[in-house]
Amino acid sequence: MDIAKIEMIKEAIKARESAVIAFSGGVDSTTLAALAFEVLGEKALAVTIDSPLFPRQQLETAAQTACEIGIQHKILPFSLTSVPYFSANTINRCYFCKKALLETLLEFAEKAGFNVVLEGTNASEIKGENRPGYRAIEEAEEKIYSPFVEFNVTKEEIREIATNLSLSSAGRPSAACLATRIAYGQPITPEALEKIEKAEDYLLYLGFTQFRVRMHSNLARIEVTDKEFEDAFHKKDKISRHLKTLGFDYVTLDLEGFRSGSMDEPYLRKRAEEKEETERE
Repeated sequence: MDIAKIEMIKEAIKARESAVIAFSGGVDSTTLAALAFEVLGEKALAVTIDSPLFPRQQLETAAQTACEIGIQHKILPFSLTSVPYFSANTINRCYFCKKALLETLLEFAEKAGFNVVLEGTNASEIKGENRPGYRAIEEAEEKIYSPFVEFNVTKEEIREIATNLSLSSAGRPSAACLATRIAYGQPITPEALEKIEKAEDYLLYLGFTQFRVRMHSNLARIEVTDKEFEDAFHKKDKISRHLKTLGFDYVTLDLEGFRSGSMDEPYLRKRAEEKEETERE
């Protein structure tokens, strides 16, 4: 990672004079919070949104990570009922959710006297066709600042910065909100989110590190990494039994393994097919 680029990021943050950092405890927001705290000190505040979309374990991790950095930390409650159109779970659900989350953070920042909200979207995340959440960030304009995007910092570079800063989040697996586990078109309910969270807590208890439990109607589709696939197969009986006690009717192991954004695959395939048809015409 170019040291000069890191210094430019810190100078850009320092120029804001005070900031609220959207803080999940993941490597992106942790690295951003650490850099902000370095240049702003007490004028930097890490804020974690507490909602049914955010697993309880991640909430604990966020609090512990903020202590590790030394930055002030606040947890804000957030209700899904305040997000119009979100529960319908359309392909652009992330837009409505992100917009509501940003509005919550901006309202808090303004009342608390902070100049800007910093958020940790990186250059690796904004590629691809379906990025409705980032559209909400762009619409906020100067009120929301995404330094990793402005300075073209990739996920790998962020992990490198985190390692250099000796942050525990440096090697932490990527996480995403629980809504990303539910197939588009299937309503997002507190009951479904709780079921998924309990299922993933069980896989974590069994020792798996990078995984997802995707929900299709009442079927659980489990994604694990290639190196943990054999372990998942060996533990298939106990996994299946436990997830069925949570209310799933069927439990499957995805042969393609863990990958981010797998719920978008049917949509992207359809777009590709439509593009091919158009080109043939």
